[in-house]
Amino acid sequence: MKKKGIKIIISFILFLVALIFNFSKEWINNILYIISYLIVGFEIIRKAVRNIFRGKVFDENFLMTVATIGAFGIGEFPEAVAVMLFYQVGELFQSYAVDKSRKSISSLMDIRPDYVNIERDGKIEKVDPDEVNVGDIIIIKPGEKVPLDGFVMEGKSSLDTKALTGESLPRDVTEGEEVLSGCINLNGALRVQVTKEYGDSTVSKILDLVENASSKKSKSENFITKFAAYYTPIVVLIAVVLALVPPLVIEGAMFSDWIYRALSFLVVSCPCALVISIPLSFFGGIGGASKMGVLIKGSNYLEAISNTEIVVFDKTGTLTEGNFEVQKVNAIDITEDELLKYTAYAENYSNHPISLSVKNAYGKEIDKSKIQSTQELSGLGVVARALDKDILVGNEKLMKEEDINYKKCDEVGTVLYVAIDGKFVGYILIADRIKPDAHKTIKGLKMNGIKQTVMLTGDKKNVGESVAKKLEIDKVYTELLPDGKVKKVEKLLKEKSEKGKLVFVGDGINDAPVLALADIGIAMGALGSDAAIEAADVVIMTDEPSKIVNTIYLSKRTMNIVKQNIVFAIGVKIAVLILSAFGISTMWEAVFADVGVSVIAIINSLRVLNVKKITK
Repeated sequence: MKKKGIKIIISFILFLVALIFNFSKEWINNILYIISYLIVGFEIIRKAVRNIFRGKVFDENFLMTVATIGAFGIGEFPEAVAVMLFYQVGELFQSYAVDKSRKSISSLMDIRPDYVNIERDGKIEKVDPDEVNVGDIIIIKPGEKVPLDGFVMEGKSSLDTKALTGESLPRDVTEGEEVLSGCINLNGALRVQVTKEYGDSTVSKILDLVENASSKKSKSENFITKFAAYYTPIVVLIAVVLALVPPLVIEGAMFSDWIYRALSFLVVSCPCALVISIPLSFFGGIGGASKMGVLIKGSNYLEAISNTEIVVFDKTGTLTEGNFEVQKVNAIDITEDELLKYTAYAENYSNHPISLSVKNAYGKEIDKSKIQSTQELSGLGVVARALDKDILVGNEKLMKEEDINYKKCDEVGTVLYVAIDGKFVGYILIADRIKPDAHKTIKGLKMNGIKQTVMLTGDKKNVGESVAKKLEIDKVYTELLPDGKVKKVEKLLKEKSEKGKLVFVGDGINDAPVLALADIGIAMGALGSDAAIEAADVVIMTDEPSKIVNTIYLSKRTMNIVKQNIVFAIGVKIAVLILSAFGISTMWEAVFADVGVSVIAIINSLRVLNVKKITK
């Protein structure tokens, strides 16, 4: 870009010298014009000649070369230079725009690891990531990229996950926790056991996904490619007819006049604005999405999302956290802390998720010497002797069997009723927590014109309906097995319009069949999930469902920019083509219709990279 910019400046100075001073000896002006032209135009002429030998005749290089050399031929030296000069200015803007779009994606490319510190025979060696096998122990020092997926064997640290998730808040990891390749280790040294080879790692899959995103063209891009293939030879033929026929059939018509018109017609006809700005808009859209922590596999999916009519959600792990948590502690005649303490002691030896959630809520160390006995009663709960008390923790059936006079809880979730020494002392409500931004997501979708929101879940009817009611989801189907979800989505696909799209949002692990079946499959918070990356068309790299709303808005914004560019470019070109044919417009107007329209369309395309407003 720097080299091209210097060439344009030198050429422009020579052009101005010839234009302003207008030397008395015409040959001096002409030499200055020719030198100015060759500085900016030689590369275009070279490309045109090379492409002709390769069978690619009717491209923008050919049009620019023919038009400008023709202008020299009829003595219009300033206009010939101006056409090439402004065309190169347009090319410079294009290079800048593509470079800016690429930079928005290139931050992702920085996650590729350069080396791995591997532990072998008590020594640490630097090796290529491809040389590391599953089960090997690697050392990640502070400031280094996490090169491969694995589990922390020793050490604790904070990880910068921004390149993967778009989130600025570091994530703390400690012994036994998973680390994903592509993150940056901020402070402590980590000893990690590798769980995936480099080719299967998160970083490798994401890089492959981004690098291949542009290979899947949208309908708009395919239309422009086909349009340019037919349009260019047609306008060249019209230009030839315009140059030769009127002087032969119209009395008094001069060849120089009609050749000038034909050359202006050729300059205008170049479809640069469309060929450059449309793919650039989609490229920018994919880059903008990556800034938000959203990976879109191709511009065809970016375009399709703008026509979304129905959004179908899986519940667990998508709209809810997917982890059991204590939601409410209702104590009678004892404190809430005491209720949690007695329950945690009774549940200490159980690894059931319900038991773990109680122990997490208690949050203190349990003195096992104070637990005399525990017995799990299948389908009922736990009977324990601990802290010198007889403790019962379980469901309604256990309370009834033990003839405990209890107070029923009607709230949705799993209820643990607790009795101490034969007396009911309260209950603990445990449920899967709704994600903080889930309600905002459903509201945002409706504001973006989504006709229907649906939730599918394998949970019980009362649990599913409770979540759907809190989030104001239009329809909910509960107690579904994976094949049941597929049948419901097949039915919903028939309810949308012909152009409308159905989006399914799942956690990407057990929802792979439905992700593949939907028009667009979105995997939520599924970093490291092979099923998500393979089956989904869009991968949201955080646990924030609200990014679906941002993605739909970005898609609609991209499509608006694409439509604006198509209408503007074709409209201006048709108007100036007609004016050129009738000799009303000069080559200066032709230059604007070509280069000016391209520059305006490119600047308009760059707006899609601004995602600050979207992510607020």
